[in-house]
Amino acid sequence: MQVQVWLQTATPTQDLKVLKRRQEVIRFFTSPQNSDSLRTLQSSLRNIRNIPMTLSLTKVTDWQSLYKTVYSAVCIRDTARHLPQSIQLFRDISEGFSDDLNYITSLISRVVDFEASLADNRFTVKPNVDPAIDEKRRMMGLSDFLTDVARRELEHLDARIPSCCVIYIPVIGFLLSVPRLPSMVEKKDFEMEGLDFLFLSDDRLHYRSQRTRELNEFLGDLHCDIRLDLAAELDCLMAMSSASQEYNYTSPKLASNRKIMITQGHPLLELCSPVFVANSFHSSELEGRVKIITGPNSSGKSIYLKQVGLIVFMALIGSDVPAKEAEIGLVDGIFACMQSRESVSVGLSTFMIDLNQMAQALNSSTGNSLVLIDEFGKGTNTVDGLSLLAASISYWLRKALRDVPHVLVATNFHSVVQLSLLPSSALLSLLTLETAVDGDELVFLYQLKEGICQSSYAANIATLAGLPTSLVQRAVEVSELYRVGRPIKRTEKASLEEETKCQFVVEKFLSLNLEDKDLDVQRFLKEELLPS
Repeated sequence: MQVQVWLQTATPTQDLKVLKRRQEVIRFFTSPQNSDSLRTLQSSLRNIRNIPMTLSLTKVTDWQSLYKTVYSAVCIRDTARHLPQSIQLFRDISEGFSDDLNYITSLISRVVDFEASLADNRFTVKPNVDPAIDEKRRMMGLSDFLTDVARRELEHLDARIPSCCVIYIPVIGFLLSVPRLPSMVEKKDFEMEGLDFLFLSDDRLHYRSQRTRELNEFLGDLHCDIRLDLAAELDCLMAMSSASQEYNYTSPKLASNRKIMITQGHPLLELCSPVFVANSFHSSELEGRVKIITGPNSSGKSIYLKQVGLIVFMALIGSDVPAKEAEIGLVDGIFACMQSRESVSVGLSTFMIDLNQMAQALNSSTGNSLVLIDEFGKGTNTVDGLSLLAASISYWLRKALRDVPHVLVATNFHSVVQLSLLPSSALLSLLTLETAVDGDELVFLYQLKEGICQSSYAANIATLAGLPTSLVQRAVEVSELYRVGRPIKRTEKASLEEETKCQFVVEKFLSLNLEDKDLDVQRFLKEELLPS
């Protein structure tokens, strides 16, 4: 799955067999009777490393890590063979970690001279292990070996070539490198008899010759890339099971339907706050697929959106989830417009970023998607933002039932509901988070319930934030006057001179003949209103 800051589009696993296979491993390790096996495997997994090794780059410590990795892999396999083979992962490890691991462990111990390697700070093979290896080591250790090869190669090159060298590139192997001549302009100019041109780099031409082919065959590229994919999967699932035990998660029911049912979900907020309220989320195939949550700032709307997204995400990687119960249908994508940030590097405003994200959700979501939208439209004019939000929600509500995704919208645009801007639909559900007012104090209860919020409680929240009381009171007064359409009077008293001038301007303006074609209203206003 991919998750972005928006959270961008996430594409969850669609294979129920894969998810249920992961769940059975987690269930095994969350059982207290299997705690010893869990600790044994965790101890072995600490030594597992993914070590890509090449002849020219491998360090002594890499060989030591390789030895520990293979030895630990043997321990993991032996432990897995004593676990229930009815669990697919244990069976795969028992079969996939073959007895060759024992041979590799023995071979490394018998071949690698760790003492000499550490002393010389280079990889050293124990002497008399293999005559061929001894010969290779002798040849690779001679400082002038490749120089001698290059000198002999130069004898067979075009007389115009002043010099050459033999280089080694991991994976590619040994190559003949010559300087590019001024006459070599087109690719056809790079062709030389007996040489295969490979590439041009830093004004040097690189070829494969008969001699470099022989070097590759003889010295080769000692490459040992051990990929312990099964160990990585085991490690992840064991970590999930440990988290499930520690935080009291539950195993979700996974199905191929289009439902998402979460009972008393908790959003990990309990890890950083002593008080949290568990809330549920129900979205079926026929109702409640589009939910609008209203409520004052800081009431928990964003937390709720993230809770739903997180639980669905966790369920669809096979993990247990923070909820009392959960039934999660297969979701083909998670789209979330949340907490956009302006960035000079992006070159887009916050609102433009939000629009791009909303466009992605509108154009790409399907009836099996989850869409999370937090405060869309707040970055522009209130009317325009409200209109775009209402149009976007209406777009989903008017789609065919099978094409309507699970949509969860948190907004402070209460008018989207109060002005009946949305079509009537059984798919639409209105929710709010409970609050209570105790005198002038606003108390957040964080409990989700049906209905809409009747006030933004901006003044109460401003008081909680520490704004001066007189400032908040004036804001409430202006808001009420604006709401009922009454004039807003200035708080400070104007001087007699200002009142006289204003009265003069008004009287002169009222005396103007607005039908006079020669009248220049703008010039009049500038002359009368701008200070002389």
